[in-house]
Amino acid sequence: MNSLLKKLEGGLIVSCQALENEPLHGSTIMSKMAIAAQEGAAAGIRANSPADIKAIKQAVDLPVIGLYKKIYQDSDIYITPTMKEIGEVVEAGADIIAFDATFRVRPGGQQLDEFVKEIQSIFPSTLLMADVATVEEGLHAVSLGCDLVSTTLAGYTPYTEHVTAFDKKLLSILVEKSGCPVVAEGRVNTPGLAAECIRAGAFAVVVGSAITRPQEITKQFTKEISAEK
Repeated sequence: MNSLLKKLEGGLIVSCQALENEPLHGSTIMSKMAIAAQEGAAAGIRANSPADIKAIKQAVDLPVIGLYKKIYQDSDIYITPTMKEIGEVVEAGADIIAFDATFRVRPGGQQLDEFVKEIQSIFPSTLLMADVATVEEGLHAVSLGCDLVSTTLAGYTPYTEHVTAFDKKLLSILVEKSGCPVVAEGRVNTPGLAAECIRAGAFAVVVGSAITRPQEITKQFTKEISAEK
């Protein structure tokens, strides 16, 4: 196994992301969030945008899974959607590139197979993490040569809207059938659930909102308190 992947195996990957409309947005804040994650024994960081990736790489010595969220009018895909974003994530120093590997059409009408082949041709030594929503998408990503598969998008596509909690079934089937490291991600919101994912065979677990989005954590507390009134 790649030595970089060995550093992530069995560990917690903390997603340090804040969009422009969120109070913690900014590479300085995200780099400090990554430092805090490292101090808490995180195995890796997942980060969005070249600026954040660069700052985090300078701040910590953990593997960084990089992505770049961009909106295109002709596609619903926004996680590292085109080769332009792929190039910028690589240039920023990401150790692994995460991208939407669903079957949806990419910007410009590009299909997934063509997109992955282009990445592999231009950046042959870069590890690829396929963010998927279904078993079929995960298995197809593995057949294309992706290095990791993540359950990131389960519940976040029109055809998986029925998924409102972490998709344990998706994880277990991918672990059983893919023959590839499977990362548990998407609504992993408690330490107990993270540990359960590892017991179920997850290669690693990504946690974001439950650690790095205080506004969402606060909402959970206030909702519970309000229910008692």
